[in-house]
This record gives sequence, structure tokens and C-alpha cells, in this order.
Amino acid sequence: MSVPDARIETTMADTVSYRPKAGEIPTQPGVYRFKDASGRVLYVGKAKNLRARLSNYFAPLRSLHERTRRMVTSAAGVEWTVVATDVESLQLEYTWIKEFDPPFNVKFRDDKTYPFMAVTLGDEAPRVMVTRNHKIKGARYFGPYPKIWAVKDTIDLMIKAFPIRTCSDSSYKHAMQTGRPCFPGQIGRCGGPCSGKVTIEEHRKIVDDFVAFMAGGDTRFVSAARKNMKKASERLDYEAAAKYRDQLQALEAVLAKSAVVLRDGVDADVFGVEHDELAASVQQFIVRGGRIRGERSWTVDKEIDVDTAELVDSILQQAYEGDQEPPREIIVPALPDDTAELETWLGERRAKGKVKLHTAQRGEKAALMTTASMNAKNNLMLYKTRRSSDFVARSQALTDIQEALGMTDAPLRMECYDVSHLAGTNIVASMVVFEDGLARKDQYRRFSIADSTDDTESIYQVITRRLAYLKDQPAEEASTRPDQTFTEGEGPAESAAEESVVQERRKKFAYPPNLLIVDGGQPQVNAAARALEESGVQGIFLAGIAKRLEEVWLPDTDYPVILPRGSEALFMIQRIRDEAHRFAITHQRARRKRDISSVLSDVPGLGPSRVRELLKHFGSVSELKKADAAAIAEVKGIGPLLAESIRSTLSR
Repeated sequence: MSVPDARIETTMADTVSYRPKAGEIPTQPGVYRFKDASGRVLYVGKAKNLRARLSNYFAPLRSLHERTRRMVTSAAGVEWTVVATDVESLQLEYTWIKEFDPPFNVKFRDDKTYPFMAVTLGDEAPRVMVTRNHKIKGARYFGPYPKIWAVKDTIDLMIKAFPIRTCSDSSYKHAMQTGRPCFPGQIGRCGGPCSGKVTIEEHRKIVDDFVAFMAGGDTRFVSAARKNMKKASERLDYEAAAKYRDQLQALEAVLAKSAVVLRDGVDADVFGVEHDELAASVQQFIVRGGRIRGERSWTVDKEIDVDTAELVDSILQQAYEGDQEPPREIIVPALPDDTAELETWLGERRAKGKVKLHTAQRGEKAALMTTASMNAKNNLMLYKTRRSSDFVARSQALTDIQEALGMTDAPLRMECYDVSHLAGTNIVASMVVFEDGLARKDQYRRFSIADSTDDTESIYQVITRRLAYLKDQPAEEASTRPDQTFTEGEGPAESAAEESVVQERRKKFAYPPNLLIVDGGQPQVNAAARALEESGVQGIFLAGIAKRLEEVWLPDTDYPVILPRGSEALFMIQRIRDEAHRFAITHQRARRKRDISSVLSDVPGLGPSRVRELLKHFGSVSELKKADAAAIAEVKGIGPLLAESIRSTLSR
């Protein structure tokens, strides 16, 4: 958590000293490993052409992504292994990532241990059970299920239709030795050979039907139960008919619990992905027989910046590790470069048939992908909210920020500023406040900027205006947090009229920040530093966060402060920056809408929906004023006559 060391400064113009000669790197497919001086593997990657891929890491350091540069300069060497095919490189990369756990590779954090339904096919008399253990030898798994009661409910229904063993191994062994049914069998809860009702061979056939139904929701069992019920009823065998009726109701109840999302016979896994600079959220829907039979969500920590397609590559390797068998169809938001090799690798993990990897552009599959993506977005938001509400994590973040930026005290109050505009018009800025790591929305402020040349000038104006409220405040008061904060129009009355202006200012900005953050890199930070110096206000630290590389800039520095990916400090700074951006954008959009609505309110026949279309098309009143009647008439719902009325109104 400090500015890059001298090693980067001395080599920034060139590249790292351990760079192999170009002729030494083969052009065949293979897997490479970056290692540090102690031999620890820092990063594992694969390539169809090792020379072409590794040359990207050994470009001039100044041209590399900041996170990639940190990985390359942290390493002391690189090794590679040539393989025969691209599929072998995928397999070897997967093996090495599991073996070495490299810190710069994508990190998976599945914060849930999901319950599964397991059928122990390796046993003499297979049993169905609820388990979180995914390593039972010879077992067939169904799920995962979101809650354990959902698995138990499904099993209760399924054993009514397919009465198979549910008792423990010890109960089964004791029952088979003594010839007395196991206790679950005595109360009708176990249908295994230990119940004395079926033989081992008959039980195995029922187990096969159980697995076949769960694997695909095979509707032939429903049809067979309905047909047998009718036949038994016709021959007046009402006892058998009641048995088939109960079986039919159980099967239909299981199917009813699974949402129908695709047509019958479709087996697919759908992955929705939502990610930002630091983390990603994954939502997996498990569809069997056209119905959602399970779901899973987890988060991914991103150390090196990767796009959606690269994330998909790592996600699929994680999702189908161990005994997880992929379906014949996998739907993802973006296809990785090695799609063909990935399909081959997944196909080898599937007992029967090939695996097709593709995206969904339209229809029911695209709709399901939209739902998965929406869930992933909500999960990422929930993950961030829970993380930010953790007191220990917040305390650690504030301490880490203090140390990284060289502050004398922890930043108990942070203010972050962002500027928003549309092509230079409707310029606004936002100020958001975090106290003790939590948002204080009652102290958020908005600024309107009448005129500005660029974002740096806007930042300078906003910071100057904010600091003006601190100029007249005594130093001992400015450094003390008041017992209560005031918004405009509230607070205790002043007896002295000459103090009323100062008090009003204090109501708007309760007390100065320990840390002032601007959204932007070195130019924006320098503009804010100029405003801070001219104000004469002391004791406020200043920093900026550049969104593209997620790097933190301080005034008058040549290199940024690099906070580790996944650290609580970077997470908190990113969150306050994103909140400032959201607040600014919301205000800017509302103001644009208000401006255009007020100007056009007198035009006959121009209602809110058409105003929205004009705003969507032109973006601002100033752009609309530049348009002629013909251009205005091109907007949806605006005819030639109405366009002329709008044109004449704007020309007044």
C-alpha cells in the first residue's frame, strides 16, 4: 500500500530485466508461470502462441495496465511449458491454478455451502440423501438448492413416486443382518431392500427411474402413472388406482416446484455475469428438462483487469471442477477466445455427448440470460452492501487508507466530488459524505456550474466554493465534530445577527473532511490542490481515484498509490467514488429534463412523453435549439406541424 518502488522508476522507460530474448520463446501453444524471487508462482496463463502472448507482458512498462505492470515488476522470472494442443494448455492451466493458487489470477469466493440431493449409486442399495459433501464416491448429485428445506421437500415427494432407500448405512446393515425392517421402513419412509418390500435388483430399477426423472424431468413417468391409474380404475382395482394417483400427484408436485423456463428436453446451464473493476458476481441457473432444477451464485475477486469473455473462461473452469458434469448446452454472456478448446475440455468431463457453448441473442434463452444477469447484478450490489456494513472491515479500510496515503489520522470523514455534464452543457457536480465508512446522505450536496472550460476547471470551482464555507470557521471548531448536523432551515437560533451568515454556512457543511477525494487522475487532483492552497484551509488531505486503472493519485506525485485488489481500502474508496458519480449523474439528468420541460411547457400538444423523446434524441435544450424543424420532425411522435410550433417557441 505505497507508491511503486524505485524498481519501477528505473525501468519504466524500458521493460523488466528478466525479459527473455524473442527467439527463446516458442510459438507453440503452452502455459506460462510468472514467479517471484522466492519461487512463488504469481500468475498462470495459457496461450495459443506463447511468443505472441508473452510479448504483451514485456512491452514498455509505461504502456502496461497498472495492475499488469505491478504483477510483472513483482515477478523475478517467467517459465513456460509447451504442449501439443490448445486443449492440453487449458487442462494444464487449470491444474496449475489449483495447485499453486496464484495471487494475481481470478479468485473465486463462493460464500455459500449449497445443499445437494445425492443418490449413492456406488452402494449395493443406493440411498437418497441431503448433503453438502460433493465428494461421495460414485454418487449422482442434483442441485444445488438454495435452501436445505427445498431439498427435503423434493425428496419427500420423490419417494412417494419412487420409493427408494433413505435410511443410514448403519440402519441398512443392521436390517439386512437381522431380517427386521429399518425404522424408516417400518413407518413408510424407506423403500430399500431393508424394508423387506423389494429385492436389491428391483430396488436398483426404481433407483434408475428416480435418477432418470431427476436428471431430465422425464414426462414419460407422468404419462405412465396417469395411464396405469386409468387402467386400474377401469378394472375396478381401486387400491392400485389410488397408488398410481398418489404417484402421479407426487410427480406433478415435483415438476410444479421447478419453474418452466425452456421447452421440454432442454438441458442447459445459464451463467449471468456482472462485474466492475474489483469484483464480479456470477449467477448460474441449472435447467434440466426445460425447468430450473438448481441455482448457484458466487463472487469473483479480480486482481488483473479482465473482460467478460476472459471471466467466462475462468468461471466455467470453476463451475465444473471435481465431479460436476456439464450439460450439453451452456449459455454465457460472452464467448472466450478459446471456445472450441473449452468445449472439448468440458466434453471430456461429460459422460455422454458433446458440450455446446454459445450466447443467446433472442427468444426464451435470451430472456433467461437477462434474468440471470439481473440476479448477478443484485448479488454484486448485495455483496458490496454487506461488505461495507461490516464494522471490522470498515475499521480496517480506514486504517489502511491512513497508512497508504500517509495521513496523520484515520479519515473518519471523507468527501468525494464528481462532475457531470452533457457535451459541455448542464454542468453539475456532486459532493457525497462518508463518516466512519458509512454514507451520510443527509449531508450530500449538489452544485450547479454556470460556465467552465473543462472538468479540471469545474473541480477547481466546486472545491473553491466548498472550502469557502470553512474560511470563517475557527480552527478549534473546524477540527471538532459537532454533536448534531444541520440541514438548511434547521438548527439553533443565533442571538447575534452578524453571526447568522456564518451559522447558515455551518448548517450546509457541518465540519471539514479529513480526506477530500476527487473523481479523476493527476489533472483533477492538481486542480483541487490549487483550490485548497488558495483557500488557506489547513489539515485536509487530498487524493483522486482514476477509474480506468483504479489508482489513487496524490498532489505533486509522479506515480500513483496502488492499493491491492480486493483490499478493504480500495473497496471503500471505489464505493465513495461510485456514489459521487451516481449522485452527479442523477442530478444532471433531472436538471436536463426540468430545463427542457419548462421551455417546452407552452407548446400545445406537447405532453410529457413527447418531451421525453425530445430529451432522449437531443440531450439538452441547447442542442434542440440548434436543430431545424425538419430535424425535430424526425423524433418519434413529432410531426411537421408540431415541429414548427417547437421551433417557433424556441426562437422567441
